[in-house]
Amino acid sequence: MTPDWLAISQSISAFCFGYPFVMAWYWMSGGILFRLLRERHEPLPDAPPVLHEYPLVSILLPCFNEEDQAAETFGALAALQYPNFEIIAVNDGSKDKTAAILDELEKRMPQLRVVHLAQNQGKSTALNVGALVAAGEILVGIDGDALLDPHALTWFVRRFQSDPAIGALTGNPRIRNRGSVLGRLQVGEFSSVVGLIKRAQSTYGTLFTVSGVICAFRKKALQDAGWWSAAALTDDVDVTWRIQLTGWRVTFEPKALCWILMPETLKGLWRQRLRWAEGGVQSVMEATPVMFRSRRWRLLPVWFNYLISVAWAYSMLLGLLMWVVSSLFPLYTGGPLGFGLMPQEWGTLLALTYILQSCISVMVDSRFEKGLLSSIFWVIWYPLVFWLLQTATAVLALPRALMRPRHARGTWVSPDRGLR
Repeated sequence: MTPDWLAISQSISAFCFGYPFVMAWYWMSGGILFRLLRERHEPLPDAPPVLHEYPLVSILLPCFNEEDQAAETFGALAALQYPNFEIIAVNDGSKDKTAAILDELEKRMPQLRVVHLAQNQGKSTALNVGALVAAGEILVGIDGDALLDPHALTWFVRRFQSDPAIGALTGNPRIRNRGSVLGRLQVGEFSSVVGLIKRAQSTYGTLFTVSGVICAFRKKALQDAGWWSAAALTDDVDVTWRIQLTGWRVTFEPKALCWILMPETLKGLWRQRLRWAEGGVQSVMEATPVMFRSRRWRLLPVWFNYLISVAWAYSMLLGLLMWVVSSLFPLYTGGPLGFGLMPQEWGTLLALTYILQSCISVMVDSRFEKGLLSSIFWVIWYPLVFWLLQTATAVLALPRALMRPRHARGTWVSPDRGLR
């Protein structure tokens, strides 16, 4: 190889190791600022203050083949400590006993109304149907496997009341299936990565996405954004961007807790994350021209960071390919280029950074989840898994999103919800 290729190789290596290092510090600083500015003097999640008003809250619950989870989910909804709420359950063409279970629950729960769709039309359509039926001006969306914390609605309403510019809120999902290595790793993900990202993005002004499993919206903000798009592969990413493009704020409410099930097989986890990555590409592609036309410059930091993250994923792939080729043909390349699989100085620095990030994440999240310290081993390891998974899914997601038919309607596929 020529010296120019050596310089290119060194630049790729620096970018591949430097980007996650910089982002870790970006997230840590944002998470600490959020903790100091928003959470430091806040009451604990199980001790919410008395509100001056308790407006009607409509909980939207799209259901597709939820017979295994329905009893737990509705049991948690029945225990909500909020005086004024309704539940709109939309059965989106389920093939199991979901319809019969919902009809029976409707007889026993006065707050519940059930809507049946004859065919599976996708989560976005189910949410739109539920929103049309809902009487409340605040809509809370949850998934069929979510166990909502008894005080989650109070915390959502309190935050909306504190700032009329907020159009949507993302809650704080916590993993409840921890019987496998993948389950424990995802405990680490939601503590060491997801929580810090949402805190940092809230601190710096805009969110990439709400958590679709627990989120809340002003109905007016959804109306301004055009409701949920039936063509969106990831409804939560898409609606988050469109709400912010209309001028509404979206932020994080960590005290609005819910307990969720996550994949515990490699196949299930891969399918989930590839869909998330492809949906992210689709949403950003559609939002980009609108952002520049409407001059919503507040979205530039999260938009720019997303572009860099995709470029980083392809740089990782290129760096690994260069290393493989130069290792197989050292006489033609002058020795290994790119970067190998064994960590050097940068790898050691990244490992130390991840340990620090994990300690900070445990510090800011320990008030929301007891026993988190016992998961510190998995919290420390997840950032490495997170970056590797992001690399693989981002590389595949971009061409898949580019080739996806523009107006293709998303329908449901029952996800992997772990080992029960």
